[in-house]
Amino acid sequence: MKVAFVGKGGSGKTTTSSLFIRHLAAERAPVVAIDADINQHLGVALGMTEEEAADVPALGAHLAEIKEYLRGENPRIASTAEMVKTTPPGRGSRLLRFDGHDPVHALSRQVDGVTFMATGPFDESDLGVSCYHGKTGAMEMYLNHLVDGPGEYVVADMTAGADTFASGLFTRFDLLFLVVEPTRKGVAVYRQYTGHASDFGVRIAVVGNKVQTAGDEAFLREHVGSDLLAVIGHQPAVRAMEQGRPFTLDALDDATRKVLRRLQDEVDAQSKDWDRYQRLACEFHVRNAESWANKAVGVDLTRQIDPGFRLGPEAAASTGTGAAATGTGAGAPSGWIAGTP
Repeated sequence: MKVAFVGKGGSGKTTTSSLFIRHLAAERAPVVAIDADINQHLGVALGMTEEEAADVPALGAHLAEIKEYLRGENPRIASTAEMVKTTPPGRGSRLLRFDGHDPVHALSRQVDGVTFMATGPFDESDLGVSCYHGKTGAMEMYLNHLVDGPGEYVVADMTAGADTFASGLFTRFDLLFLVVEPTRKGVAVYRQYTGHASDFGVRIAVVGNKVQTAGDEAFLREHVGSDLLAVIGHQPAVRAMEQGRPFTLDALDDATRKVLRRLQDEVDAQSKDWDRYQRLACEFHVRNAESWANKAVGVDLTRQIDPGFRLGPEAAASTGTGAAATGTGAGAPSGWIAGTP
């Protein structure tokens, strides 16, 4: 399952996502953690030193190599210059698996049983000439080509604000955990996010954070309703972690440990629909192509869509980890977009 933690700045999504990732690792689950925030703090929250986190290769700095590898022998992609962040896999593309020895996972580092990756920070060289979407593009390609299996988890800490909804990136996740404070601003963000996601069937579950009183929880339940999955109150152990002091999950109270288990149960309860996943990737690729990418690249990128390709475990298994995918059947997936090549 692919999961993202989203929310407004200061809501505590990095801390909450790091606790969930630590919980999964303690359960011996295979987990890939991706720091996709404009302010890169997830590595440190997972236990890395500042120096170790800074030494993790930035996916965004290796975009050309990632494109070249994932393109494989896909005849619909003539060159890496014609491969954009939304380009979906097709026959001849290379698919990724958790246990794959490939150039993309080679950019990761291990931290306490977690495979950690980072999109890279927004730095001075980007000012005035770039946007953070360029950094997250490599992650979008990774998610488009990754075939995750049962009991495997990708957990991304996303940048604050609505950038999660740029280019269809939010549809690359099976579930979004929206971290919300019990404030009017927090509720406003909830309404904005659910409005974006509802038309595409992307599940949003709300995690109330910094909930200090019964009144705080009642406020969230009044405005969020059944989307409120769990609430987290003040945790001295978490404050100690944020201050750089030693931390383990054992330092959390029982209520918070139960919340982390509840989050995992919610993720595990989601169904996996590979046809839908690929259909949405193609839908947003067409949107991006027609709005800007065709003009930028100089070719019709909608022709990159392979209607005979099926993404999923069978495609990955038929060729082996990291090998070129050949597809698993003829015809278009159910719900295919009429008129796409």
